[in-house]
Order: sequence, then C-alpha cells, then structure tokens
Amino acid sequence: MSSTIIPCLRYRDCPRMIDWLCDTFGFERHFVVPAEDGGIAHAQLTLGGGMIMLGSVKPQERDGEWGRLIKQPADIGGVETQTPCLVVSDVDAVYARAVAAGAEIIIDIKDQDYGSRDFTCRDPEGHIWVIGTYDPWTAQN
Repeated sequence: MSSTIIPCLRYRDCPRMIDWLCDTFGFERHFVVPAEDGGIAHAQLTLGGGMIMLGSVKPQERDGEWGRLIKQPADIGGVETQTPCLVVSDVDAVYARAVAAGAEIIIDIKDQDYGSRDFTCRDPEGHIWVIGTYDPWTAQN
C-alpha cells in the first residue's frame, strides 16, 4: 500500500499567501485555481518532493461541510492543532528570508541535540511553521 500525506491550509488572503510562501520558504506553484470572487478555489504548492494544498476561507454561508470544521489561528487565540514542518538544506537562508518577510519568529534558530538546525515562526496569517535541516527519512536512528 502506498500513501502520501499532504497538509491543507486555508488563508483569508490566499493569493497573497501563495506569493509569500513562494518568496519566503521557496515553494513553487504547481497548480492554482482562482475563485470567481478573487480568492483561490484550490492551489498546490511544491517544495522538493513535498506538497501543500491551499484554499481561501469563504464566508460561513458558502463554506460547506468541510469548511465548517476548520478555524483560522486568529479565530482561536492564535493556537494551532498541527504544524507543517519544512526540511530545507540551508535553514539560515530561509530564516533570513522569513525575518525579512515579517514572519513572527516564535522559537529562534538554533542547533538541536538530535542534529537539526531549525526555527519556528508564524506566517502573516498566524499559521505556525517549523523549518529545519532534520530529515527523518535519512536520519540515523
């Protein structure tokens, strides 16, 4: 059996966040479907062999069953129940871009006991991201 996990995120200003994620973290646009209202109906961004899917937050009356299950960090006191983790080769460069792009650094960049160098930040809409060099696929256990 083969499977793939792809995190899905929603943003109030999804077109702006697509630009921000590409410019700051290095994602590339794989597939973007604009919505009639100027938002994003569906987007796929890639980074190396990974992918995230994005969409715009819709007004509650048009949000459907799935959308009613999702809240934005700003709606629930800035907390998250999951966090995307990006594995990058040059975390210091990504850190510099994140700081320059106005990301809120929650945990500053540092070397970890388990061999990673990483940092944790919030994007402009409050989603929490962990960015580091630790790759669990190649780590020696």
